[in-house]
Amino acid sequence: MRELFVSFAVALAIGLLVGFQRERTKGVLGGVRTFPLIALVGALCGQLGSARDLAEMIPAGLLAVTALVVLGSIADSKKHDAASGSGITTEVAALAVFLVGVVSATGPLPLAVVLGGTIAALLHFKRPMHGLAKRVSDDEVRALMRIVVIGLVILPVLPDETYGPYEVLNPFRIWLMVVLIVGISVVSYILYRALSARTGTLLGGSLGGLISSTATTASYARQTSSAPRFATAAAAVLMIASTVVFGRVFVEVAAVAPGFLGAITPPLGVVAVANAGLCAIALLRIRGAVTDAAETEHDPTRMQAALVFGGLYGVILFAVAVAKEHFGAAGLYLVATASGLADVDAITLSIANLAEAGRLESGTAWRAILIAVQTNLVFKGVLAFALGGVPLLRTVAPLFAASFLAGGAVLVFWP
Repeated sequence: MRELFVSFAVALAIGLLVGFQRERTKGVLGGVRTFPLIALVGALCGQLGSARDLAEMIPAGLLAVTALVVLGSIADSKKHDAASGSGITTEVAALAVFLVGVVSATGPLPLAVVLGGTIAALLHFKRPMHGLAKRVSDDEVRALMRIVVIGLVILPVLPDETYGPYEVLNPFRIWLMVVLIVGISVVSYILYRALSARTGTLLGGSLGGLISSTATTASYARQTSSAPRFATAAAAVLMIASTVVFGRVFVEVAAVAPGFLGAITPPLGVVAVANAGLCAIALLRIRGAVTDAAETEHDPTRMQAALVFGGLYGVILFAVAVAKEHFGAAGLYLVATASGLADVDAITLSIANLAEAGRLESGTAWRAILIAVQTNLVFKGVLAFALGGVPLLRTVAPLFAASFLAGGAVLVFWP
């Protein structure tokens, strides 16, 4: 009996919550009295339908409430000549509150509470949600749809089993890595847009590193080639972006191999701290904030790059397995060196997955990832010189060299 009263009390509370919100909206069908009644009718129909084997009570009640809502909507539209601006929101809310009342009597109470709170929040935050929808560009909507397709349509239908002679190629896991990389790119893009293009040196380098440290290097190096006075500030941005790479590595390892995170954090953390010190030195050498931000792509998902990454991830995963099987740690380090020239994410996720599965010793695994990061740093240094010329090389070379030496020292001397 107590559970029965609690379920009806929950339905009443949800109805009151939504009713109070609707009461503040002019020209709507119901308010603080109507919605609690709708919720109680839903709870009553659910209780009668489940306790007395009257399964038809719920659809009958829903039909009756729908009819009343339609009649009330017609009467309200005749009464008010001007549009109230609420559309059919209140009508839909009334039906939703009825069904939540049914859930409170027949289903788990926490679900009813969550659904009721969600309905009230959606009704209350009308203006911010409409404003957000108007601010979102077509490119961002397409990006959202791509995420839906790759994460909710394609991923669930892929087989979650390994193929190939070394049993490391899993279509589901490979595509999951693509979803992860796309997610990181979109979150970074949203942060970039939210903080605007004039982010200053620190945020410009940080967000550029999240999106792509290599792309950030190319962007700022091109700016330096036409404005050599920009070299000192650009070097600071490049150093910050290269330091943020370590944060990206930690996030990726935590996402796919949390058991491996404890092994990789101390050695790579030492290098990251050393890099942070170099960033501080670089920032002290400049005055003011850099107002030219790195270029952003029209596709927030960087979908083409993500698909290339998926193929690269599969190739590297297979190459790592072959190298480990036939050439030991030396072969693995060679693969890490080669892959670091193109992408750090692919080798990081490949190594982390194998380490988590117990197929790779943790010490060998984190060293391979650090080698890839070091190789990528060298590649960015060459890129900075090729696109930015001697002025940029003169300012960024000491920073990158110190970072490379710090990583090398950890590789050689870490127990």
